[in-house]
Amino acid sequence: MRCPFCGEDNTRVVDSRPVEDTNSIRRRRMCESCGKRFTTYEKVETIPLSVIKKDQNREPYSRSKIQDGILRACYKRPIPVEKIEEIMDSIEGEIFDRADREISSSQIGEIVMEHLQALDAVAYVRFASVYREFKDVSTFMEELKKFMEP
Repeated sequence: MRCPFCGEDNTRVVDSRPVEDTNSIRRRRMCESCGKRFTTYEKVETIPLSVIKKDQNREPYSRSKIQDGILRACYKRPIPVEKIEEIMDSIEGEIFDRADREISSSQIGEIVMEHLQALDAVAYVRFASVYREFKDVSTFMEELKKFMEP
């Protein structure tokens, strides 16, 4: 690792620890030449993933798009931000655990709904109403009945 202060590549790791919120490692380094310390972060490089949209167009995977949908579904619900982050990590893990380099947006939607259903019924129905494009109240009521059945 090259020192950002003097440019020498003679540095050593002083301290290393995982970053809690991400799958990264924080490393504290010291330059052997000038003695200054600096911090670096290492993150596992993931395989580029394409999402196949309903119209068969492809676009790069974006965590923020899924996160935006989940945040809208959980709006004004008693769900801690940490729980949403946990679910996001779990969803992303499921998506990237697949061997494919492409995934359909409908598969992503189903994975998200599965996680939201276990988390909060209202958030699930909100997400499902947009994802499944409910056309009328009867379709919406059919989805609600799934929660009322024993």
